[in-house]
Amino acid sequence: MTEAEPATVTPIWTILAPLAALGLAGLGMTLWHHALPLWAILPALPLLFGAVFAAVHHAETIAHRVGQPFGSILLALAVTVIEVSLIVSLLLSAPEGESAVARDTVFAAIMIVLNGILGLCLLIGGLRHHRQTLQPHSAASALGVLGTLAVLALVLPNFTVATPGPLYAPAQLAFVAVVSLALYGFFLHAQTVRHKEDFAEPQDSDAPHGPVDARSFRLALGLLPLSLIAVVLLAELLAAPVAAGVTRAGLPEALVGVAIALVVLMPEGVASLRAAQANRLQTSVNLALGSALASLCLTIPTVALISLLQGQALVLGLEAEHIVLLVLSLFMATLSLTMGRTTALTGGIHLVIFGAFLTLSAMP
Repeated sequence: MTEAEPATVTPIWTILAPLAALGLAGLGMTLWHHALPLWAILPALPLLFGAVFAAVHHAETIAHRVGQPFGSILLALAVTVIEVSLIVSLLLSAPEGESAVARDTVFAAIMIVLNGILGLCLLIGGLRHHRQTLQPHSAASALGVLGTLAVLALVLPNFTVATPGPLYAPAQLAFVAVVSLALYGFFLHAQTVRHKEDFAEPQDSDAPHGPVDARSFRLALGLLPLSLIAVVLLAELLAAPVAAGVTRAGLPEALVGVAIALVVLMPEGVASLRAAQANRLQTSVNLALGSALASLCLTIPTVALISLLQGQALVLGLEAEHIVLLVLSLFMATLSLTMGRTTALTGGIHLVIFGAFLTLSAMP
């Protein structure tokens, strides 16, 4: 190692926090059978957030070593694989008949990313730096793929006649699954090979960071999945108390899925916010839109395959009010990002749409 690349130090809390979270999750699964007692909920919450921030730290370490956009892709794929595993477990444990858990989770993830995470990034970055710049071609590419697949997967099933209800016929579902993987593959090729320069930070962005040595890089590669697993396992254990609280309050069950999606997406949300604060909006947008794309493009084919194998009806079509929110979100995201410059005003608009989504989730 040369003097130009000094050794980086991995904070000890980024190692201890996920290990402690995994330990508590293991106790919850073995001793308390996935139902945390009341006294264990209090330490579970700080451990959950500690694991989240540890995951963000390790993801940023990897991103600084491999460069953008590969770091953003790695974090998006890691979070999405775990998110898909949670959806699959819920789908397999659901009673026979129609299941809307995949639709609700994917739609919640899209709304959280496009309006919650993106809105906060644009608002905080705009307040701190007044105006921020990004590559408009990258946002246009991501939003084009996201909009096309969102309409095919979540809107079009309401208008097909081969199968009654907001459902696809098996052949139609197989087509949507295949094109979802194909379009995602084309997008990753454009992002990493063909048009890689479109996803790099603009020249006027200040993105200083210290070098990352090989030892810290290898340690981050091992600790990132460990931290993400700890986040998901603790979120799953906390889902039962949250569901009980939602039921006692007389609120819709869909809020449980929204709460779980918020926790699962928290590592990417925090990483996006930190990038926006550092005036690295391109990295922030890469993380946010990459997360939404990975969630949609990987979840739909996976649950479609399970649905076809099990003969389970998979509800994909959104309700009318959710279709309106989806179209509004895609339209506003296009206006916000494809001009190449953003301000705090656009972030505020996205947060208003996010507030409308939360309101309709609590009061349909």
